[in-house]
Amino acid sequence: MRPLFLSLIVAGLAACSDTGEQQAGQGAPPPSPVTVAKPLVKEVVERDDFTGRFAAVDAVEVRSRVSGYLERVDFEDGANVKAGDVLFVIDRRQYKAALDQAQATLVSAQARLNFAESDLDRAESLRRTGNISDQLLDQRRQNFLTAKAELDRAQAAMQEASLNYEFSEVKAPISGRISRRFISTGNLVNANDTLLTTIVSLDPIYFYFDVDERSFLAYNRVFNLDAPNGSGEPVAVQIALTDETKPAREGKLDFVDNRLDEASGTMRLRAIVPNAELFITPGLFGRVSVPGSPPYQGVLVPDEAIATDQERRLVWVVGEDNTVKAQLVRPGPRIDGYRLFREGLKGDETIVVNGLQRVRPGAAVAPEMTTLPPTR
Repeated sequence: MRPLFLSLIVAGLAACSDTGEQQAGQGAPPPSPVTVAKPLVKEVVERDDFTGRFAAVDAVEVRSRVSGYLERVDFEDGANVKAGDVLFVIDRRQYKAALDQAQATLVSAQARLNFAESDLDRAESLRRTGNISDQLLDQRRQNFLTAKAELDRAQAAMQEASLNYEFSEVKAPISGRISRRFISTGNLVNANDTLLTTIVSLDPIYFYFDVDERSFLAYNRVFNLDAPNGSGEPVAVQIALTDETKPAREGKLDFVDNRLDEASGTMRLRAIVPNAELFITPGLFGRVSVPGSPPYQGVLVPDEAIATDQERRLVWVVGEDNTVKAQLVRPGPRIDGYRLFREGLKGDETIVVNGLQRVRPGAAVAPEMTTLPPTR
């Protein structure tokens, strides 16, 4: 039994020796491969997005200034019209007759004035020679003044008749897109009452939106929005329609309301937007992007490089010895596909952008350097 026991001990020692040599040959685990990059540092402007609605710069309800039966409609529903285009024609015959009568009255009044003036001139000549009494001279002077007043009244009646005749043609007061006709030919049109159609201007066009009190105060400090019109540089904004993913339309702020809405705690702002192609229609919704800061050098990092530690945000910074450490950061808004960092990074660090699940604090990594493009 003793020789067998010694043999087993020797075999066990040999097995232990072989396992130790095998583990020593393997050594420590290799560093984890990760992708690293320098943060993108460039001039940025923080922007805020708000929802608003387009509105026409000018909008008119077209009504007639005279009464009468509608004789003709001279436009197509939904067409673009110019200021001065004839839209509706009221039956003009009664107004033409009134105009002719006023012209005749004016000619008669002018003739009476001419006679009274010459009669007064003769009376004044006779008065110098003493061949006419003062009473008769005063009477002829009175006749002259009465005839002059009659002429003035005839001229006023002539102007009124001419205006009524002109108003029997309802013309477009502004240029823009016209709606449909609200009344058909043959119907009675009441002056200043019957709505005939509407016209809205399209180029340029307004965009109204509301901002919260905190944002308004920030914009006012940076851009001095309360400055009188024309005293400051207009703030440029970018606007996108509801079916557009990126704001591609440029506008400028041109109006800030004079008080905060107490019910909603918001301030009404307005931008004016070019609409040369007449594509934007009043009433459409849109999203406006407003600059929330002056230009400055910002540090940008991809979202996938940001790790979470409970409520804190951090990135993994790779040192010169290829070991990693956690760096707490304060993220901001997204710009050009990246996340802006307000605090935590200077921009010259090397951070892990891919392979975060293989990183441990203080562990060594095998970094593979990449360069972040200007936009994503």
